[in-house]
Amino acid sequence: MAVTDGTVGKLSHLRGPEMRWALLSLFVGIGLLAIKLIAYFVTRSQAVFSDALENMANVVTAGFAVYSISLAHRPADADHPYGHGKVEFFSAGLEGATILLASLLIIGKVAISLVAGETNEIHKLDLGLALMTVALIGNAMLGSSLWIFGRKNHGLTLEAAGIHLMVDALDSVAVLIAIAIVRLTGWKWLDPAAALAVAVYIAFLGMRLIKRSAAGLMDEQDPILRKKLEEILDSHVGVAAKEPRICSYHKLRYRQSGRDCWVDFHIVLPRQWTIEQAHQSASAIEHEIEQTLGQANATAHVEPCQEGECAVCGIG
Repeated sequence: MAVTDGTVGKLSHLRGPEMRWALLSLFVGIGLLAIKLIAYFVTRSQAVFSDALENMANVVTAGFAVYSISLAHRPADADHPYGHGKVEFFSAGLEGATILLASLLIIGKVAISLVAGETNEIHKLDLGLALMTVALIGNAMLGSSLWIFGRKNHGLTLEAAGIHLMVDALDSVAVLIAIAIVRLTGWKWLDPAAALAVAVYIAFLGMRLIKRSAAGLMDEQDPILRKKLEEILDSHVGVAAKEPRICSYHKLRYRQSGRDCWVDFHIVLPRQWTIEQAHQSASAIEHEIEQTLGQANATAHVEPCQEGECAVCGIG
């Protein structure tokens, strides 16, 4: 089975803009990582270090995102009849695993410091606050842009990266608040406490991304998508249904391959219909599903009606 011309056209149309966004994410991520590392070496704050380590995960996953977007837009071929879209689930899984690893490293560093009885003296708080504010604004702007573009164009890789960057911006807010409180009160214990809070939260985020990636790779069914497909098919069943009318349908299945959706189902048609009539009806319903879902490939298997008193057969 090959991808339809319309699907290929959509893929090629989006490839350029998505690649530009992915490259921008990579280069901006490297710049923000440099800012956060400078902020850490200036302040020696463990909370700043935890934020910088998460940004390092951003850079690693942004690099893989560039590759995955390039691969995801390749059309289906003989070796990959369902396309290459599932690489986006790998990308999301890698992002989740990298975030989880970063959180464990943060927890380990803070734990070692606490066991050893070390309490870092935070230096140059004003400069640290300024640097972290710049990084926060950069993450928030880039993250929201990636999320909006990915959501609009069903790009899981960019959408996941956007969510990660926006959460990273929220983490930076927590770090800024912690540094400001330390500056005002001198409560040094708040610095490692903020680092642990950030680590726990990003660990939760990482697990959620891994779960979403596994669901896509295992073809977990989406109840919202199934309801949408059933509504389309139900609208063609029965005498009062819209054209083309069908007797019934069954064996509805679907699978997601990144941004693409592959649907197959069986439709029951009046047995007295010609092959041409059956083909035209099946093609019309396939086209309706593909237009409704966007980037989709629908395949209908036709069966003759076996019911002796089928109302649709009576007018077919």
